[in-house]
Amino acid sequence: MGFWDTIADMVEAATPWVTAEAEAPTQESTEETTVEATKEEETATKEAAEEPAEEEEEEEEEEEEDDEDDEDEIVDPKEKFEEECRESKQCSGVKHHFDECVERVTNASEQDGAKEDCVEEFFHLAHCATQCAAPKLWSALK
Repeated sequence: MGFWDTIADMVEAATPWVTAEAEAPTQESTEETTVEATKEEETATKEAAEEPAEEEEEEEEEEEEDDEDDEDEIVDPKEKFEEECRESKQCSGVKHHFDECVERVTNASEQDGAKEDCVEEFFHLAHCATQCAAPKLWSALK
């Protein structure tokens, strides 16, 4: 027994898949199997026809439960305060720069291809809105 035979034996012992060796079924058992299979298919078809009505009822119940869950969710006041601040006088200059940038980039992308983005302006606007909303948020949470 050589080195490669040892390796092959170890690989064969470690592999979970083994070649299944079975005898071919006889003709009689094949005919019985097909009759049983057709009966099972007929039963499955009948059951499948009954299931859609049950599935629709279950889906309606799930939708009602989802609606109830949505009502129970708490709305984050931070988003509301930041939106108000973006539109406020305090952040109007930063928002103006952001809007101009968006317009400029949109027009440039329609003409030849955008080489500029408005990430910096966006972060300035987000920072301004956060700074403005923070005191309001702390007072609302107390």
